[in-house]
Amino acid sequence: MSVPRLLLIGALLLFAGIGVVAIAKKDKPPEEEPKQEASELVRKVVKVPSASPQEKTLHTLSPGHAEEDFPNIDRIFQLFTTGPSKLPIVETVEYSSSVPWLKGRPAWIADYAVYYNTSRHFIARSLHGKPEYDAQKIIAGSRFNVFKKDKKITFHLLLDVSRSKMGLYYFDEGTSERVLLKTYTVGLGRLDPSKASGTLTPLGTYTLGERIAVYRPGVTGIFQDQKTEMIRVFGTRWIPLDREIENCSEPAKGYGIQGAPWIADSQTGQLVENRDCIRKYESDGCIRLLSEDIEELFSIVITKPAYIHIVKDFRDAKLPGIEVGTPTR
Repeated sequence: MSVPRLLLIGALLLFAGIGVVAIAKKDKPPEEEPKQEASELVRKVVKVPSASPQEKTLHTLSPGHAEEDFPNIDRIFQLFTTGPSKLPIVETVEYSSSVPWLKGRPAWIADYAVYYNTSRHFIARSLHGKPEYDAQKIIAGSRFNVFKKDKKITFHLLLDVSRSKMGLYYFDEGTSERVLLKTYTVGLGRLDPSKASGTLTPLGTYTLGERIAVYRPGVTGIFQDQKTEMIRVFGTRWIPLDREIENCSEPAKGYGIQGAPWIADSQTGQLVENRDCIRKYESDGCIRLLSEDIEELFSIVITKPAYIHIVKDFRDAKLPGIEVGTPTR
């Protein structure tokens, strides 16, 4: 056989082989991607969830208002310290079971609280030097703060709905001085464009009421016609709004200042504080604070006349007196 003929036959066989391989690859199913790579892809996809409507609207109630504009102060320690930096509205007393203003029996902390119009919770915190409000053991010579009897003091809460911030002020009627004691971060009512505030939390100036409550796990009551463990609804403290004073968008009844609700832990089933509700608009209109904040506030304001001024922008509020400078701690 001649060389050209052999070359032609070889070329035909080569092209035939290539065609067989191509057909075989076409009929073979594609290989699956490695499972590890697929799961890695899923992780990358779900890693960044889209923002919820709540998150998108949280800081848009007052466009252009810088959150930092609201004064950020904490000088609460000056109410409770027995040292020289205490505020002029308090005085330090030394405990004795024998006092001239009580005859016939020993005086206890509750008696000091009544006489000085200062809550037992306030005295307990000053006595222990830390945020401890229940233990009230005392011995002769123990020193603690009370409100001065010759001072006429009112407390004023300034709540800025757009920033979820609330300031606690005292007002000394004798000197006409107003002092910002502390700024709290709060949770508020659900967003509702039909309401004056844009939320279920009303606007206006209200007095705080006397029907206060302390709640602990296991304490039950009636809420919305059902027996309920109250700490699940109101947290550890409840201070109601009492009367409408000025520019109120809703009646006071049903609204109040409370602790963060407690919920069952998903792993242990035990009740824990729902601290995630702060800085969110989720309540039925009440003002929520962390437990350490509501317990602190509760100890201070419950024995004096107290008001809350709820506004969209703190600069619109009309508070009494002249605000005096606040030194840093």
